[in-house]
Amino acid sequence: MRVLVVRHAIAVLHGTPDVPEDERPLTPKGEKRFRVAAKGLARICRRPDVLLSSPLVRARQTADIAAGAWGKVEVTEADALAGGSFEQIATAVEKYADQKLVAIFGHEPDVSMVLARLLGSSASERLTFKKGGAALLDVPGRMADGGALVWYVPPRVLRALAGDDED
Repeated sequence: MRVLVVRHAIAVLHGTPDVPEDERPLTPKGEKRFRVAAKGLARICRRPDVLLSSPLVRARQTADIAAGAWGKVEVTEADALAGGSFEQIATAVEKYADQKLVAIFGHEPDVSMVLARLLGSSASERLTFKKGGAALLDVPGRMADGGALVWYVPPRVLRALAGDDED
């Protein structure tokens, strides 16, 4: 199976008054930029068979935008993607091990931790995702046994692939 890992796009800042942490939405700029990035993502990555998202608003909005760019894919929420351990995230993903491509949309530091663990490293801080960035991995067996990086792309490159590298 292949696993596509995506960090949510630019959201309202942590600690913003009157905005609970779990309800922080994408900013208008974040939404606009990721709509373009999602087009680039759809150009370099086929439509996932399964699209899992953290239930937190900012990740779910990002997943919904990507689903729209791919077309004909439903977003399924997975609680593990909102701060779960690697084992919890792996369990959520491995429910779909019979699928060719599973996409997961989540948060830092979780997405970097998943990437690092799949690559056999504990140094997740060296593999941080920009907001709206993505990585594709080949995972031939269980996630705990690791995988191989296919690509690791920041959002600016995704926007450029869509034909728009606007900052």
